Formats: sequence, C-alpha cells, structure tokens
Amino acid sequence: MSSELIARGSAVLGAGGAVLLERGAWLLLALGLLALLLLLAGWVARRLSLMVWGIPEALLAGVLGLLLAPAGVLPWLPQPVMDIWAELPQVLLTLVFACLMLGKPLPTLAGLWRPVSGQVSLALVLAFGQYLVGGLVVLWILEPRLGVSPVMACLIEVAFEGGHGSAAAMGPSYAALGFPGGQALGLTLASAGLVASTLVGGLVVLLGRQRGWLSIDNAASLSALPRTGGLEPKPRPGASVWLVNLALSGCAVLVGLALLALLRLGGALVGGGVDTVVEDLPVFPFAILGSLLVRLLLERTGQAGRASAPVQTRLSTLSADLLITAATAGLDLALLRADWLPLSVLIGAGLVWNLAVVLLLAPRILPRDWFERAVIEFGQATGVAASGLVLLHMADPFDRSSALQAFSIKQLMLQPFLAGGVITVVAPLAVAGWGLATWTGLCLAMVLVFATTGMVLAGARPHLPA
Repeated sequence: MSSELIARGSAVLGAGGAVLLERGAWLLLALGLLALLLLLAGWVARRLSLMVWGIPEALLAGVLGLLLAPAGVLPWLPQPVMDIWAELPQVLLTLVFACLMLGKPLPTLAGLWRPVSGQVSLALVLAFGQYLVGGLVVLWILEPRLGVSPVMACLIEVAFEGGHGSAAAMGPSYAALGFPGGQALGLTLASAGLVASTLVGGLVVLLGRQRGWLSIDNAASLSALPRTGGLEPKPRPGASVWLVNLALSGCAVLVGLALLALLRLGGALVGGGVDTVVEDLPVFPFAILGSLLVRLLLERTGQAGRASAPVQTRLSTLSADLLITAATAGLDLALLRADWLPLSVLIGAGLVWNLAVVLLLAPRILPRDWFERAVIEFGQATGVAASGLVLLHMADPFDRSSALQAFSIKQLMLQPFLAGGVITVVAPLAVAGWGLATWTGLCLAMVLVFATTGMVLAGARPHLPA
C-alpha cells in the first residue's frame, strides 16, 4: 500500500514538474519574443526616423505583435505566448513604480507641500474631470442612444490615468458589475491614450517651444554641450550594479506586497464592505510606498549609493516598454470593431479635457517650470507615467527643471488613491450603488474644489502662456 502511495506521489510530482518546465519554457519564449519585437521596432524606428514624430518604439513593437497575434494578419504567435503576455502588464507596472523613488534622494519634509501643492491640485482636477466628462458623455449620449453600461463612464480614468495595468486589474470588478467587456475595452482605450499622449503630447511640446513656454532654452543648451563636455560618454554600470539594483527593486515590490497583505488583513477584520474594496486593490499602488521605504532604509544606513539612478531609470523604462508591447499586442480586435463608436467618443472627450486642463488651468496654478510640470502630467494622465517621462525629456532633455521631483512626490501622495488605487476601485461600485448621475455630480464638485484650491494656493504667482 505504501509503495503504491509513493508511486502515485511520484507520478503527481513528475506531472507537476513537467507542467512547471513547460510553463517556464513558454515564459522564456514569451519574454524572448517581446525582446525581439522591441529590437525589431527599434531598427524600424531608426530607419524611418519615427522618434522625430514622437512615436515610441514600444508602441510600434506592440503593433507588430498585434499583426502576428492569432487574430492578426499573420497569425504566427502561439496562444500560450499570448496568454503569458496578457498576465504581464500588472507585474511590469508594479516594477515601474518600484523603481520610481529608489534612485533619487528623498526630499526633506520642510517646505514639501508648497512646491507640489499645484501639482497635486492639477492631478486631482485631471482625474476627477475624467470621471466627470465620462459620466456626462455616457449619461447624455452613449447610454440613451447605444444602451451602454453606466460603468463605462469609469473607463477614461482607469485607462488614461492607470494605463494597461489598471485596465487589466479592474476587469474582474467590471465583470462582477455586469460589464464583462470592460477589461478589453479598457485595454483598447489605454492603447489609444498611449498613442494620443505621445503624438498629441509631442505636438504640445513643439507648441510650447514655439510660444516660449519652456523655462529652458534647449537650443542654447545643445549648442553649449561640446564646450562643456556634455557629450562625453558616461561609464556603463557593471553587472554587479545591475544585480544590486534589480534586487533593490525586488525588495520594494516585496514591501509593497507586505503592505497590501496587511491592509487586506485589516479590511477582513473591519468588514462592512471595506474588505471587498481592499480585496480588489492591485499591488502596484503599494510598490511606490515600498520604493520609498527601501530608499529611506538605504539613506538611514548610509548605503544610498548602492541605488543607481541611471540603472533604476533604465529598469523602469524597460519594464514600461515591455508592458506597452505586451498589452498592445494582446488587444481584442473583434471587440474594438464592435464598440468603436463609444470608444471613439470616450477617447475624444478624455483627450479634450486633458488638453484644456493642461493648457488653460496649469499655468494658473503651477509655480515655476509650469510647462514642464504640466506636460509630464498630461503624458501620465493620458497614457502612463512613462509617457509623461518621455514628454518631459522632450521638453527638458537635461533634467534642469523641478518637474521630475514634483511629479515623483505627487505620485507618492496620490498613487494609492488614483490610477489603480482606492478611488479607481470604488468608482464603479459607486456608479452601480448610487447611480451614475450622483457619481458624476460628486466628481463635478471635486473638480471645482480642487481647481479653486489650486488657484488660491498659487496666489499672485500665475505663469500665463503668451
């Protein structure tokens, strides 16, 4: 009898090991194909000078993957690869935020709020305004004419603010509320927002240069580089530096997982609906807190030099590129063809709102370097945080403005609530429970409050565009 049990156990272990080996092989193949697509897209982008037009290589790689997907023009990619790609966005987004604070010195608490108060106000107006315009569009146009779900009003914020990771994470919540297509539509909207953030954002940067809105004369800086030695090659970090920084990013993710586990434990103890909300929270909003705590520990122990800012930036950029490629390649084209009209309306409404806020409100509530601060916010609120960083690099290629630090602190303060945080999770529940009209009215009140607060805090320091 015991020998029979041992034989059965060995068979089970052997089958499990075979499954793990097969899964690992598919994972390596999926990651390898993503890397190959990025390399191919980079070659095409250089040959066609696509970066001049602000088209990111990752988006081009995703389009190439979409053509090779099972539903594409050349269905060469196997379905297990697509299944793995579908699971990657949330993991990669977590790594993006885990790298955010590790390479930068932590700001002092003294005088912290005043430099970022305008940034926070602007971000809150953008986010709640996306709920506002989404609600108005669904209430007045899409629901009475096309009979769409009221929960569709939440898609602009979850896709534009949160990107592919948030859209993927919110899919089960939408399905539970009777909106099963919410995840696929959110991913499609996130890809459209990514394209719009890059193309439209690039045009906004060009407009800012022509109108003199930038605080830095980039042409003068470029012409001065040869004299200052700015073009000298920088030493490349060694393999040990990469391993250490990858380990630090992993620690930040683990801290984020621990914080989320503690929050879920507390929610289970409290009950009363709190546990339902907390259970749906993804891990990536907490990765930025993990990044902060790991950085704090490094500084307190005198080991801050181990966190390399260039390496952390490259890790974050690579993760964002892989995320964009995988999510774009996995778009549901059939659903996109069926719901192209409501998606187009939502995309147009969200884009018009973001442009209006950035061009009309931002110069009135942001302090110095208003344009650089506004353009990074536009990129993040339309595409993803990486899109904002791309636009900031176009507007401020030498990192001489205060935009990046203000944006990072703002992300730390608001990320647990927006773009995949608590408010993103609660919004569809509020629409289903209170009704879309009530939720839209609340968002209107929030927009008015935060816009007024931002202008009051700005006082007599407006930076109005010429």
